[in-house]
Amino acid sequence: MYGLSAGVEMLFAEEGGRVGDAGGATARRVRAAAAAGLPAVEIWGWRGKDADALGRALNDTGTLLQTVCVDPMVPLADPADHGAFLAAIRESADAAERWGCPYLVVTAGRRLPGVPLPAQRAAVEEALRAAGRLLSGRPVTLLLENLNSRVDHPGTLLDATADCLDAVAGADSPRVRLLFDLYHAAVMGERPADVLAGRAHLVGHVQVADTPGRGEPGSGRVDWRAALGDLRTLGYTGRIGLEYAPTVATPASLAVIRALAAEA
Repeated sequence: MYGLSAGVEMLFAEEGGRVGDAGGATARRVRAAAAAGLPAVEIWGWRGKDADALGRALNDTGTLLQTVCVDPMVPLADPADHGAFLAAIRESADAAERWGCPYLVVTAGRRLPGVPLPAQRAAVEEALRAAGRLLSGRPVTLLLENLNSRVDHPGTLLDATADCLDAVAGADSPRVRLLFDLYHAAVMGERPADVLAGRAHLVGHVQVADTPGRGEPGSGRVDWRAALGDLRTLGYTGRIGLEYAPTVATPASLAVIRALAAEA
């Protein structure tokens, strides 16, 4: 059975408030996720959140914080930005360790106009190699996420999972892995069995949402039984992160993915 983790930036909005504020909305959503039987949660940026309230909610409920984003999210295509990127890695890794979170999430950022794509991809690899060295010996792994350029992130540099995998492989570090976002891959017309074949060992985490609409699994056209079956066949045994906008009340939105995760 695949374990699930709730992306509380999008799920459990019934708890009210904005998760980016310091008013404790994130902690309330963590408690709601635990009450719904979810053992892990995920957040985006960590700055500005009520760190103490979040820590208490995690400890009180025994919930794991699965992922947190590098904050700020510095683009990687320009080597001139790499110093700021590594500073953000250091501070974000400190925050992750404080909450017992094993994964930091980063994206490559947008393409630079007028700069050859091979040079931009090489800069991404250089940044990831440096991050891998920085995180060596620490209990935190950096995850590079694939994003789609067709709907949500036009102009993004690495919109193909294969390109993200190339960058992760080029980093040559056990502290750098892929966050395979199945929603973004589906928007780009990709299937897990195709894009992860032979390189599934580079996947650190998986996130899901249905398409079109980015709703819960079962609300769109993705064949989730096949997709999760592909992941299992490829050897992925980690958690499945739920990063979708529920079209019904959050607890009800979990029904399909729970059943399929157990089946897979």
